[in-house]
Amino acid sequence: MIRIQYVLLLWSLSFCAIGCVPRPENEVVIYAAADREFSTPILDGFERGNEKISITRLFDVESSKTLGLVQRIEAEAGKPGCDCFWNNEILHTLRLQKKGLLQTRRWPIPDTWPKSYRASDGSWIGFAARARVILVNKERLQKSAELPSSVLELANPKWKNRCGMAYPIYGTTATHMAVLSSHSDKISADATIGGSSGKLNFEKWIAAVSKNAVVLSGNKQVALAVGRGDLDWCITDTDDAIIEKENGQPVEIVFPDQEVGQFGTLFIPNTLAVLKNSPHPTAAGLLADHLISEKVEARLAMGNGAHFPVWPNASQASRVSGDRPIRWSDVDFELASQNWDALQPALQKQFEKE
Repeated sequence: MIRIQYVLLLWSLSFCAIGCVPRPENEVVIYAAADREFSTPILDGFERGNEKISITRLFDVESSKTLGLVQRIEAEAGKPGCDCFWNNEILHTLRLQKKGLLQTRRWPIPDTWPKSYRASDGSWIGFAARARVILVNKERLQKSAELPSSVLELANPKWKNRCGMAYPIYGTTATHMAVLSSHSDKISADATIGGSSGKLNFEKWIAAVSKNAVVLSGNKQVALAVGRGDLDWCITDTDDAIIEKENGQPVEIVFPDQEVGQFGTLFIPNTLAVLKNSPHPTAAGLLADHLISEKVEARLAMGNGAHFPVWPNASQASRVSGDRPIRWSDVDFELASQNWDALQPALQKQFEKE
């Protein structure tokens, strides 16, 4: 009898030990705000290399941008429906971080990874960035001396109704506004573009922008307007700007704020996170590590979006970068996100249609 009990105990302990080993998973669910045309080939490649794992994909809806997926993740907080969140910007990823919905993890990146592009708690990673650039119509502005060189010139009265930007409540334009607001003490500006005592007065500047610039629904729309010649110039993302250039439109891409003392060009990364208590944690980890690999970043740099790699000493550069070095602005994205809840309603009120 004692021998039988001993055998049963050993069997029970063995079963427990086996049960503690992560079980193979044949499915992983990703919510992707990254453009479908960029992300689909990457996800397909993961499936080919991991034949036993299939990816269930939910993409954002253009009308709601990233916000729709973020709200869904928040609604599913008690029982997450997805494993990984691939965002094409960062502000709403930080929103999920603040709510404690993201899994802290060790990412397979070098120690030299830029501090601005990794979470302080390891809950997200930034990679494959897009630059916020000025897109100029060369037929409307033919002399180099005429070209705007700073995003702050959106407030300059000389460009009234001749410059444009996307509605600043969503997407990368929202992130851009959050950065300018939170870093205004580091940004030099004179009175013609919303300056006060030599520094940017964000409230004064954004009020002037709302009266000065043409505001359209998205970055693609303002880039198209410049390409057609409806506007002299706009602020947009590099992926929308390069499309206009490669479609043969008479446009030029200008990396803004490159002079000594200026803030530098803002680069907004894609972000990746694993959801806390995700339904398929093992497969989620495999997919997450794959997506932020140097190989995937190189594919995104070579693709239609012409993303800028974050991997140090990356072998593949974005074709938008050209021959001249570009100075990236030094940004604390977590700081930028802290004031968003207060900034968003102020922006909505400022840009209300009359």
